[in-house]
Amino acid sequence: MEILGIDIGGSGIKGAPVEISTGTLLTERHRIATPEGAKPADVAQVLKKMVKYFAWQGPIGCCFPAAIQQGVARTAANVDKSWIGTNAEKLFAEATGCPVRVINDADAAGLAEMRFGAGKGIRGVVLIVTVGTGLGTALFTDGILVPNTELGHIEMNGRDAELQASDAARKREDLSWETWARRFDQYLRTMKALLWPDLIILGGGVSKKLDKFIHYLTVDVPLVPAATLNNAGIIGAALAAESL
Repeated sequence: MEILGIDIGGSGIKGAPVEISTGTLLTERHRIATPEGAKPADVAQVLKKMVKYFAWQGPIGCCFPAAIQQGVARTAANVDKSWIGTNAEKLFAEATGCPVRVINDADAAGLAEMRFGAGKGIRGVVLIVTVGTGLGTALFTDGILVPNTELGHIEMNGRDAELQASDAARKREDLSWETWARRFDQYLRTMKALLWPDLIILGGGVSKKLDKFIHYLTVDVPLVPAATLNNAGIIGAALAAESL
């Protein structure tokens, strides 16, 4: 089955048709810059352009940087705050003329990783942590997603964890890998204490630099890098629309 997967981010909107039985992108990704401010109507017009580019007429899956409840955005990260309370599924369906499913971006990456990546076939509790501008999380138990966990925003040392342990924090404060890793290790140890995961999968940009910091981590949980990398959002978004 072919589904158009679209990854909506703060700086770019990327899409490609996906064969969901294999997780294969059927064409090169097409990228359009996210409109300044990323307001709902403007983003919807970009999706319309994306559909026209691919001459698409079938189901669409979109991942979006927000907690999504029954198609409605409940938060807004790196996009306009007017998204909060917006029915993104309805908005995108009206703009494109196609059935649309919208899912949180970290959850989408998690779906891709559990179906085709490092989480494939893993039972028990699996936590995916995407480390980039923020700390995104996706939580699975026996392969079933617990949506919208947003565990990157837990309190750590009296502050939001992602303000201290994201890759953006490392760059912003010009931290050495060792200094940053100690913070990230504290975050992972907190996740262990709260969730007792059987496996933690690390995604996002730092997953490609694991050799620079993994030896500083002390958390007693198996850690592996994500396998689907830059296409995870597109693939996972398409998987989320499987039932349309």
